Amino acid sequence: MAGRFYEEFAVGQRFEHAIRRTVTEADNVIFSTMTHNPAALHLDAEAMKDSEFGERIVNSGFTLGLMVGISVGDTTLGTAIANLGWDEVRFPRPVFHGDTLRIETEVLALRESRSRPQAGIVTFAHRAFNQRDELVASCQRTGLLRRRPVSEQGG
Repeated sequence: MAGRFYEEFAVGQRFEHAIRRTVTEADNVIFSTMTHNPAALHLDAEAMKDSEFGERIVNSGFTLGLMVGISVGDTTLGTAIANLGWDEVRFPRPVFHGDTLRIETEVLALRESRSRPQAGIVTFAHRAFNQRDELVASCQRTGLLRRRPVSEQGG
């Protein structure tokens, strides 16, 4: 299992995820049409030529999903019970077709679940940077994670 159990996290722990991803036109168009988002920002190259961006920008829902998705292998793969929420979602700069994103994660908070003794709650800060090291997205994600099974605990 690639992910970590609740006990394997510490506040302040940081992850620089090895996976990087170049965002393509296909990613943007497919995501936008799959989610029924007809905004010219994402789909109309001609309309966007005269915009402040000069070209289409990538759907922020895709950017958010990619940012969190890249983090999963190092953090919650196989140990997540549920995603409890995303907070403070921000997109300080647009993402364009051809941008390559890298993701960093920091553990912000830990607490034992009051209703599920076999689980703990972890709050992560995820940050996405483009190839120029500009912050393009960030969020906090709170997840309910499995605790290490008693049979695997030392002692």
